[in-house]
Formats: sequence, C-alpha cells, structure tokens
Amino acid sequence: MTTLGIGIIGMGWMGQVHARSYNLVRQRFPTGGVGARLVICSDTVRERAESARDLLGFERATGDWAAVIADPAVDIVNIATPNHLHLPIVAAAAAAGKHTFCEKPVGRDPSETARIEALARRAGILSFVGFNYRWAPLVMHARDLIQQGALGELQHFRGRFFSMYGSDPLGLLSWRFDEAVSGYGVLGDIMAHVSDMALYLCGGVKRLVSNAHTFIAERPLPVPGRGTHYSRGAADDPKEPVSNEDYVGALVEFKNGARGSLEASRTIFGPKNQFAFEVNGTKGALSWDFERMNELQLYLPSADGRHDGYMRLVGGDRYPYHGNFNPGDGSGLGYEDMKVIEAYQFLKAVAAGKPGAPSLSDALAVADVHAAMIRSWQSSGWEKVNSTRRD
Repeated sequence: MTTLGIGIIGMGWMGQVHARSYNLVRQRFPTGGVGARLVICSDTVRERAESARDLLGFERATGDWAAVIADPAVDIVNIATPNHLHLPIVAAAAAAGKHTFCEKPVGRDPSETARIEALARRAGILSFVGFNYRWAPLVMHARDLIQQGALGELQHFRGRFFSMYGSDPLGLLSWRFDEAVSGYGVLGDIMAHVSDMALYLCGGVKRLVSNAHTFIAERPLPVPGRGTHYSRGAADDPKEPVSNEDYVGALVEFKNGARGSLEASRTIFGPKNQFAFEVNGTKGALSWDFERMNELQLYLPSADGRHDGYMRLVGGDRYPYHGNFNPGDGSGLGYEDMKVIEAYQFLKAVAAGKPGAPSLSDALAVADVHAAMIRSWQSSGWEKVNSTRRD
C-alpha cells in the first residue's frame, strides 16, 4: 500500500469534495494499492481551513497556501482555488517538485494554461486536471464503444452544458463573474467540460466558428468571503458589472471529418445542470446526460432490422468502477463518486511514477480549442485550432 500525503489549497465546496474523495479511495478501491493521508489544507478564510481540518481529518490547517507546498509531508498539491491563483501555485509546486492536481480551467485564459503546462512539464512533475465527467461509468463505456468501432466512423458530436446557476439576475457577483479573478466566464467554467469531452470521445478539432454573449450585465455584490455563485442578493443591494461572458457556442470540424456543435450557458432558464452529449456514427449512435448520469441511450441496430431503435442502458457493476460503489444494476452513482474515481486514478499514476490522464497536457489541448473560439469572437469567422508550442 502506497500512502501519499495530500495538501489541498482552497477549502470551499470543491476543496471539500476533493478531501472526501481522497479519504474514500482506500475504502472504495481496497485492492488498488494506493491511499491518501490528508496532511494540510489552506484557505484565504482561515476559519474555513480550520473547519475543514476538524471536519475532514487534515492534520494541520493554515491561511497561507505557500505553507502547503513547503510542508515536507505533502507529496501532492491539490488546487481548488479561484482561477487567478492557479499559475502562481503551480509555479511554486513545480519549483518544489510536488505533483499537482489542478481544477479546470487551469488559469484564467489559454495563455496562462500554456504557461502552467510548460512549468509542470519542465519540472518533471506529474499532473491531473478535474475533468471529472470522464469518470462516469457509462461515459467510460461510451468511449470504449467508440474506440472499439461499434459506432463506425464518427460523423457528428453535439455537446452542451446548460446550467441555471446564473439565470437569476439577483445571483451574486461571485468571483466566477469577475474577469480579473476568473478570466473568461462560461468558457472556462463549464465549456471546458464540453470541449474536453469532445476531444476525449472524438479526437482533435481542426477548425471552428464561435460566438459569445453576456445576458445579465450586472449583479449584486457579495459579502467578502461569503456566498457562492448559487447565492442570491436583494433588489436594493449595490451592483457592479459582470465582466465576462454568460454564453458560448461553436460549430466545429474534427480532424477525423466529423462535424458538431458545442454550447455552454450559465443563464439559460430550464435545464438545471444539463451536461450532455450525443455521438452519431455510420453504424450506431449514443447519448448521455449528467442529469440522468446512470443511463446511456444506445442505438446499435441488428442486421435484420428488428432492433432498429435506441435502447436504454442502466448503470450497474458490469460497467467500469460501478461495482466499487454499488452492486448490481440500477443502484446509481452520483457526482462525488466520479471524484473518488478521479482521485484514485491520480494516486495510481503518482504511485507508479507514470503520467495519467487527464493531465495538464489535456488541459492545454482544451485551451487550444478555446483560443480558437476567442479568435473567432473577434474575427466573426472560422478559425483553425493551433497546437500550442510545447518546447
């Protein structure tokens, strides 16, 4: 059993999710040969760090993120902070030779993602990125089917992430709506998942055309250190402008010749948290929706044509890792179960001393797609997706 020391920076909701996930790795994967020790956590709100220490079992808590990296018992630095801190923290972790998990989007914009990836690669540290939807068992099964050629040659991909968290005009102006802290808005926050899934399932994007828009121009100011992007203010609260985009859409052409569309919105009204995709090939098709994450719609018609229609697969222990959580069919998994699988994959990679995926290299591939989208906003035309130089 290899036990790795974990230091988590940022103890909001996502940092707490990571802590619980590391704690559960040994329980959910008892024969996996890896486990985690929660060494130290930090947060700019010191009370939040101390609460996480007491609740989640960290040995120490601090208000200084540099202390996490300097702690000799820390093998892995886990970053769950607002985006503007990703670059300085990864730079410090890389200089210290600490392996790094960074939540997406990895920096505030594609140029920061490229700098972060280069720092980690040159330092020789292992990395992982929070593209957690890859780890839904039925998404893994969908990719296996695609890789095996069950769908034939891919022709179409439609991906979208529609979330209502910003649909209320009185939703607080949290850091996600502030360009100085977040960088881009929905592009980094949730389009990152759509773009990663497109690359994961269908391969590289050759070119695209994109547009962006901000639907809610101003929001109430939050109380410093309190409230999230789900919190609501009052009509008479002081307001300030939203400085990044609410919506991004793109038409894409993949390198393999498939076509498709990618969309993300945080102000749409209707879908609660709909991260979904459809993939169509010459022999079959499939679709998945996170709001029904334990189901996969699969269309693989039989040669005699008697089964010419979609079938509904229900999650169960015949699919990757499902049985580590629930036995049998129909006992569903949830969001944090994906994060446990994610933590297990990263711990395995670090224990083996071998790169895992998705890494900062995968985040850079997403950033290259997003850089083309940004150029398209400016040119109003099709833009090639250029691979950032990896010298």
